[in-house]
Amino acid sequence: MTMQLHLQDVPARNGRLWIRHGFKVFQRQPLALSSLFGLFLFVGFIAMLVPGLGPLLTFASLPLLSLGFMLATHLVLQKKTPTAGVFIAPLKLTPERRRNQLILCFSYAVAVVVIGLLADWVDGGSTRDLQKLIAENADNEVIANAATDPRLIWGVVTRLGLVTLLSVPYWHAPALVHWGGQGVAQALFSSTLALWRNKAAFALNALLWGALLMAIAGAISLVFGLLGIEKIAPMALMATGLLMSTVFYASLYFSFVDCFMFGAPSDVLSNQG
Repeated sequence: MTMQLHLQDVPARNGRLWIRHGFKVFQRQPLALSSLFGLFLFVGFIAMLVPGLGPLLTFASLPLLSLGFMLATHLVLQKKTPTAGVFIAPLKLTPERRRNQLILCFSYAVAVVVIGLLADWVDGGSTRDLQKLIAENADNEVIANAATDPRLIWGVVTRLGLVTLLSVPYWHAPALVHWGGQGVAQALFSSTLALWRNKAAFALNALLWGALLMAIAGAISLVFGLLGIEKIAPMALMATGLLMSTVFYASLYFSFVDCFMFGAPSDVLSNQG
């Protein structure tokens, strides 16, 4: 079934509401949603072990991760428990939509690989060298010296900048194919237009997520430091990071709802305070 989607402008304050709604949905089904994210990470880890194709398969699965969580959030709002089936549901509609989803997935993966190669060229491979030293538990002084390579910052800027730009057309594209029946080119264009027209809301959303993560990380480090158990802090930070990532993916549904006037239960979306 194809739903009528209409692009609309939303106020900047909605960027905050998307986060709040994400937390509300998570509170309704914390175990189910956390399990979905944990399952995705596990499958991604297994995929990375596939020689040659591992990274490509992992990158290709990211558009389905975002759409899968949108479907999961939609189910939670209908008082249903989401299962792992949300990740393959987009591939079980019409052959045309399945083909379009796969094109989105693998075009995204290829783009990420190209960005990685370009960034390696920009930083001369210094980022990969530093990662290798850290993975091998090299001497701290050697790692510190490698971290001072001035090319590192240009590699980071290249990666983050290009990946951020890449995320714009792919942000809503899988959902537009799934619910709107749009073609690949139309979905990529519609997603780009939606983020541009609502850039204030998305900018506020990104700033608030960044501030929230920094505040949580700072609080955890401070509390564990005062308690004299600093060594446990990294584990707490990792667990909190996984939880916040789950909430973030659960909130994606609401940005799509707002940008394209897609119906959702009023008990969550009508609370605009």
